Amino acid sequence: MLVSIPLFAEYEAVLRRPAQRQAHGLSDENLDVLLAIWARYAEPVALRYLWRPQLRDPANEMVLETAVNGGAEALVTLNARDFRPAIHRFALSLWSPVDLLRSITP
Repeated sequence: MLVSIPLFAEYEAVLRRPAQRQAHGLSDENLDVLLAIWARYAEPVALRYLWRPQLRDPANEMVLETAVNGGAEALVTLNARDFRPAIHRFALSLWSPVDLLRSITP
């Protein structure tokens, strides 16, 4: 799993929103632990090149930039429609979370 500093900060901000906190039910302490574990095991990516604009939703640009700068083979998302135009240009496969789980489970 690849992550850049802006992408990690965005995911953390989203997980701390009241509606998301209600959905996941984690305490501040448990959320901090989850984020620390994620940060430890994710591969850090330096954003050397910015490829904007590539996508119709500017909020998705940092996800694509992290994948491209990190040399990802695939981009895993539930939002395939927004990423589809860019995956061919950058030779990325587009997977759903289910595709990912199927690829790592026997």
